[in-house]
Amino acid sequence: MQKKLAEIAEFHWMLEMVHTIDAGLMVIDKQARIQVWNSFMENHSGFSAQQVSNKQLFDVFPDLARSWLERKIETVFKLRTPSFTTWEQRPFVFEFGNYRPLTGKSAHMYQNMTMIPLNSVSGDVDHLCIIIYDVSDVANSQLQLADVNQELKVLSRTDRLTGLFNRGYWEEQLSSEFNRFKRTQKTSTLVMFDIDHFKAVNDNYGHHVGDEVIKVCSFYFQQCARNTDVVGRYGGEEFGAILIDTDAQQAMFFCERLRKKIAEHRFELQGFSFNITISLGICESDPGMLDHTQWIQGSDKALYTSKESGRNLTSSIRFSELSLE
Repeated sequence: MQKKLAEIAEFHWMLEMVHTIDAGLMVIDKQARIQVWNSFMENHSGFSAQQVSNKQLFDVFPDLARSWLERKIETVFKLRTPSFTTWEQRPFVFEFGNYRPLTGKSAHMYQNMTMIPLNSVSGDVDHLCIIIYDVSDVANSQLQLADVNQELKVLSRTDRLTGLFNRGYWEEQLSSEFNRFKRTQKTSTLVMFDIDHFKAVNDNYGHHVGDEVIKVCSFYFQQCARNTDVVGRYGGEEFGAILIDTDAQQAMFFCERLRKKIAEHRFELQGFSFNITISLGICESDPGMLDHTQWIQGSDKALYTSKESGRNLTSSIRFSELSLE
């Protein structure tokens, strides 16, 4: 009699534990019929244990990823080994709402899942225990950290004044494009330009006006560029564009469009009214180049030619015509 009472007490203790643990717990049979359903599952699903008892899991939750979950269940029954799924692999199994104050911004509960085969007295595995863990706090913290890291990554390669790529990142992209050209021999063109008489703008109107001029030129620069073009601020009032899969003749259309847009823009800043112009230099990629710095030298030489020829011009040069010291 005492043994029987002890068994009953142990049973009630285990039942109490099942219902009070801070995780979802259910037991299903080989037909995926629900045999055990704890309080966590009741609270988050809205279904009581009585409502789901002996019902097929996929009938109760028609929106479950059925084919995926059936494969997981079948594998556990067949191999008789536990299975684990994390929120990184699948954000959630059951689409429960997220009510944690720390992670209120998340619409759903992020979940880890464990499946455990349950042996019968005969040694057969005819039931399976599924445990659902609410890992929303951890998941959201990691996602927020990933967002912060991504923002830092963007900031590290962005020029703060213009929003263009900064020199370091832009030159890395130029080096990558040069290496791609070496492999594929697909022509790309480098364009360098700067603002004519920019020192006079700063001297006559002040550096705040000069900054606004740079921002307006950057706006037109981005407006004229394609999504595939890589545009950056090379330094001060000088800018660079890597025109992917573009020859010098095609680059000339880009440059002239940009040059005209900027020349036609009337600046009205802090009581001053004026126009500015830019000068541009074009150089195609060339098999004779040893590295991307020679590509820059070629484009810089073309830019220098525009300056020497009166400014507000676009000049193009072939690398084979360039004399390097």
